[in-house]
Amino acid sequence: MSEGAEQQMEWYVLKVQSNRERTIRDALKRRIGQEALDEFFGEIVIPVEKIVDNKSGKRRVIEQKLYPGYLMVQMILNDETWYLVRTTNGVGDFTGAAGQPIPMQPQEIDRMLGVGVTTPAEPARVKIEFSAGDGVKIKDGAFEGFDGQIEGVDEHSGKITVLIEIFGRPTPVDLDTWQVERT
Repeated sequence: MSEGAEQQMEWYVLKVQSNRERTIRDALKRRIGQEALDEFFGEIVIPVEKIVDNKSGKRRVIEQKLYPGYLMVQMILNDETWYLVRTTNGVGDFTGAAGQPIPMQPQEIDRMLGVGVTTPAEPARVKIEFSAGDGVKIKDGAFEGFDGQIEGVDEHSGKITVLIEIFGRPTPVDLDTWQVERT
């Protein structure tokens, strides 16, 4: 039985070149296979969240990195695995005190990976580029042509509440973000 089977894998955070997380993750996986160190490594994760983006009225879900420039690696730390990770192109260093890799606590990992979230199929957060107080013009729908001010933003539903003046009174109207433009 090898040394890897007796030790338990722990999670470590790697500082890597920003905007190269995917290629560095793939390079790490390739090197692990080439060096036959698979038994010492578990998952290699880029923490992301799903965001709904409305461009020109088209709704699409995109993944946004939660921690740009970082990878999470589940591994057994020994001289061979440390060397393999550190000599992979694009990897800066392990996070930790004074150059010593420090494994993350289980509750930190759960929080970063979204484990234990009460809703298993958490809906994507909607990317909204407006905030309360912004002046907008309604460009689509029953109130097209009206000017108003944003009163509230709901990222979960992707709706904004706009106050428009109807018959001399401020009236709240719920709209999709693509139905308005800044004034």
